[in-house]
Amino acid sequence: MATEKRPGGAPGRRPRKVGDVVRAELARLLREDLRDPAIGFATITDVAMSDDLRSARVFVSVFGAQDQFAKTVEALNRARGRLRSLVGKNCGLRHAPDLHFAEDHTLERGARVEELLRTIPKPPDEPGDPGDSGAA
Repeated sequence: MATEKRPGGAPGRRPRKVGDVVRAELARLLREDLRDPAIGFATITDVAMSDDLRSARVFVSVFGAQDQFAKTVEALNRARGRLRSLVGKNCGLRHAPDLHFAEDHTLERGARVEELLRTIPKPPDEPGDPGDSGAA
């Protein structure tokens, strides 16, 4: 059975699906199993699997100050051996992926953009607007 080559090296469906399963399992483990006080209020936002499914970059968002981000990611990287073992066993994977945790600041950036958009003054109603009835 020949494997199909993807044009441009685009990621296949299988790495995305396995990444979703790994993300859900890591989220469950953070919620139910890890008891490290260095891990703050963390959320697993995404998992990017390699094409061979042997490594995963795990993106983490943390509620709190910037130093809490660094402490949480550092603590997760310290626990990655145990997490790798649990993920491999609980997800039924032939090879447990090597986990690499990284900070994800997209939620913060999105909130900052929304804040900036709210500070932009609204333009005054111009005469001839479709919503303007002409009566003053």
